[in-house]
Amino acid sequence: MRKIMGVICVVLFPVIISCETISAGIDAASKSGFINEQAADALGRMDNAIKDATKDITPSEEYYIGRAVGANILSHYKVYTKDPELTAYINKVLNVLVINSSRPVIYNGYHAAILDTDEINGFSTSGGHIFITRGLLDAADSEDALAAVLAHELAHILLQHSIKSIKNNRFTGALQQVAGIAAESVGLDELTQIFDESIREAVSNTLDKGFSREQEYEADAAAISLLAAAGYTPSSIAGMLERIKASAAHNGGKPAFPSAGSVLKSTHPSPDDRLREVRRRLVVYQNFTDNSAVRKFRFAATLKK
Repeated sequence: MRKIMGVICVVLFPVIISCETISAGIDAASKSGFINEQAADALGRMDNAIKDATKDITPSEEYYIGRAVGANILSHYKVYTKDPELTAYINKVLNVLVINSSRPVIYNGYHAAILDTDEINGFSTSGGHIFITRGLLDAADSEDALAAVLAHELAHILLQHSIKSIKNNRFTGALQQVAGIAAESVGLDELTQIFDESIREAVSNTLDKGFSREQEYEADAAAISLLAAAGYTPSSIAGMLERIKASAAHNGGKPAFPSAGSVLKSTHPSPDDRLREVRRRLVVYQNFTDNSAVRKFRFAATLKK
């Protein structure tokens, strides 16, 4: 048992740096008699499982993971279908941002939909799906404000926040399983199962908890750059946050986000915290020309405001 744990610690630990060293280490340990053939086979299967946990998620896998998350959302909320023109307009604004982004082409493209609820929230999945609620749409007073909302959600996709969470869960789960395994009962099925479970857990955590505070700040920063690149006024994101803050005050100081039981429960930092970070980053855009007035008519006409 001590020999096996020694091989796990000495041979498998380098996976953090390089997976290629593991197979050679196992082979050498077996040939030297340090471990028997059964243990070498078990460790080899563990090696393969670790490699599976650390390999890149392909664009198609990214899409199907995101689609599963999207299906989960739509099992709780209905899509707003009463105004197809409005949905088409939102997707046009999204496409303006997309073509000016660092990743304009992804597997099956980007798509935006409206959730039929008064709750104020937005959500995105790794598959390129973006959902905004009617409540959030109603809070926008211009196309630039709408673009700010979409840019923030698009930024989460571009930064691969949900995919990074899945990768971290898969790798952590694999190491935990290897660390606690007994030499006499090493099984590949046991290891590979945890990878599937970690993906499901990551999806569940993303839906239930939302993105982390740091990820929200990163998405806001990226959104500012996206807005500027697309010709939208970067400061519109601050204006949108002001309206979310005002909505919270109107609700008696309660956050303008869904209740704790909602699938879109938010762990966003407060609007005040986000505003502070956003204003700090907007300093470099203080000379940006505000041309939002040219989009005023089509926004009002589409949203009938």
